[in-house]
Amino acid sequence: MAGSDWGDIYRELGAKPIINAIGSVTMLGGSSPIPEVKEAMERADSAYLPLMELEEKAGQAIADMVDVPAAYITAGAGSALTLATAALMAGDDDDKIQQLPDTSGMKNEILIQTRQRYWYDRCLELAGAKLVEYGSDERTTRADLEAAIGPNTAAVHYYAVEQDIDPNALPLEDTIEIAHARGVPVTVDAAGQIYPLDLFGKYIRMGADFQCVAAKYLGATQSVGLALGTEDMIHKLSLQSFVGYEGRRIRGVGRPQKVDRQEMVGAVAAVRHWMTMNHEERLASVEARCQTLLGILKGTEDKGLKSVMLDNVIGHQPFGLELSVDQGVAGMSAQQVVDKLKEGDPPIWTRVREGEENIVIHMFGLAEGEEVIVGERIRDLFI
Repeated sequence: MAGSDWGDIYRELGAKPIINAIGSVTMLGGSSPIPEVKEAMERADSAYLPLMELEEKAGQAIADMVDVPAAYITAGAGSALTLATAALMAGDDDDKIQQLPDTSGMKNEILIQTRQRYWYDRCLELAGAKLVEYGSDERTTRADLEAAIGPNTAAVHYYAVEQDIDPNALPLEDTIEIAHARGVPVTVDAAGQIYPLDLFGKYIRMGADFQCVAAKYLGATQSVGLALGTEDMIHKLSLQSFVGYEGRRIRGVGRPQKVDRQEMVGAVAAVRHWMTMNHEERLASVEARCQTLLGILKGTEDKGLKSVMLDNVIGHQPFGLELSVDQGVAGMSAQQVVDKLKEGDPPIWTRVREGEENIVIHMFGLAEGEEVIVGERIRDLFI
């Protein structure tokens, strides 16, 4: 923990600070901006400028670093999904832009594999689009997609998770081939797909028209995301943004989704840092901290706690510890462990994800040294 004043600014408001052992989750604040981002944001604070120009210049800088045709800074990855969907339906027609979320007279169906329905696909519907499933719970074939594309299809959406590729889902390569043969764009949610570095922007280079990235994973503020894509796609997306709403005086759906000029500059700094930093050192540091936590928990297995190191460097949360609780031995379930940790002072937040039985501890949200506090608190529950 940082020091004796840890969390004081929250306590002054009557709120209780917690130790975040879950990782980069939105409900706990998402991220802590890295020093390079904080410095860039502070420098940006000294002057104003037209945000239409800043979006253009900052987006081009990011696109050049990531090796994609175009980029745009949005109010998180979810905002990028909403703006992209609006752009796909209304294009550059100002009358249609201002008609949304009423989609009368527009192609408004976004195709998504039944196997790929997920929590954040709601963001695709906010501009008025309708999600249409294709394939089955068991498998998706090329024929399923070919049959699903119709006169009202605005795009095909794909959920990219390189950490756990679904062998029964239709691959993105096939999705792009089939959709583009019918003149249908392809969008990709790749919010956390940023490492190895060739994943960052990979789906655009494969031929997709759009993909989103959550910049919080790069060390930017939680409230910033990146839309990557073709020049045409990003141009149409920009027409829907809060900047387009004010700068063009055309009322797109993105007006509520503001991004500070400071955050835009911070996002550029975050991407620059991510693309140039020593990732071997980053990974070694995270692994060492996980090993420290694992060492603290040594000897608890006969008390009902099994701790296993997760060796994964793909995406944004490398390594980690998976904790399995033998309720018959420990006298408590994994969820009860989660609850007891939250009841401590300070509370430690972990979780048992829906459909799972184990607890995963990540270093992403833990300040240096907090892994020791987490380890000791968990150990004390079992000894």
